[in-house]
Amino acid sequence: RITLVDMPIKYLLLVNKQGQTRLAKYYEHMETEKRVNLEGEIIRKCLGRSETQCLFVEFQNYKVVYRRYASLYFIIGVDPEENELAILELIHFIVETFDKYFSNVCELDIMFNIDKAHMLIDEIVMNGNIVETNQRNVLSPIALLDSTMTGKD
Repeated sequence: RITLVDMPIKYLLLVNKQGQTRLAKYYEHMETEKRVNLEGEIIRKCLGRSETQCLFVEFQNYKVVYRRYASLYFIIGVDPEENELAILELIHFIVETFDKYFSNVCELDIMFNIDKAHMLIDEIVMNGNIVETNQRNVLSPIALLDSTMTGKD
């Protein structure tokens, strides 16, 4: 369980190995053109690093923490003074939650269920702050929604 509750997350990106953004969430206002440029630069910087290099890097006025799971990179931009290890733990929690919901998540699960991926992240992070770190509490509203969609209780 992550104990930090106030962690100003600026953005969260899910990117494949080819550098294509599969999911993007921004928690502070940024013009579209600036977002596109920022994503391009960050993706090039993260994907261009070797596996032996550390998983965080300073970029402009952000600290970028990333981790690769299978074919997806999970990239989170935070304030420079934030704890990198806590962000890595958050990334791992998001991946575990996706794995539990999608039964071993892959890139196609994200692409074909982008609304569910956004909902899962929204249950964990709100306005750039971590609001829930209990997997059962994150998954239960989505499961309830799924049951109402299929007509099962």
